[in-house]
Amino acid sequence: MNELETIGYANEAEDKYGQLALVDIPAEAAAHEPWFNCTLTTVNDAVIRLGLFKGEFPWHKHDEQDEFFLVLDGEIYMDTEASGSILLKRNQGFTVPKGTMHRPRSPEKSLVLMVERVGIVPTGD
Repeated sequence: MNELETIGYANEAEDKYGQLALVDIPAEAAAHEPWFNCTLTTVNDAVIRLGLFKGEFPWHKHDEQDEFFLVLDGEIYMDTEASGSILLKRNQGFTVPKGTMHRPRSPEKSLVLMVERVGIVPTGD
């Protein structure tokens, strides 16, 4: 069993809502368990993704893409090789530059909005 199977990771890469549709974030959060990652919509060349985090995600990097994380509920630690561990609380955000080894981890269930370029592989390159 690999690390992603151990944490029960689920990923929905397809654009779920598209444009001109109401996105109900609390309903999405209530319908899923951590670790869950879903593309809510596409905006130009970016995807807006919703994640439910609990526990530790494996270390990974994206060679060609930056990632932005915004905590909507709970708190996460963003561990990076470049800057150590940063605590992000509700309504705080953090950008991980491309090529940076990182891993999010959350002691309790947390809800996170992510902005990434279309085509990102959430588990790294």
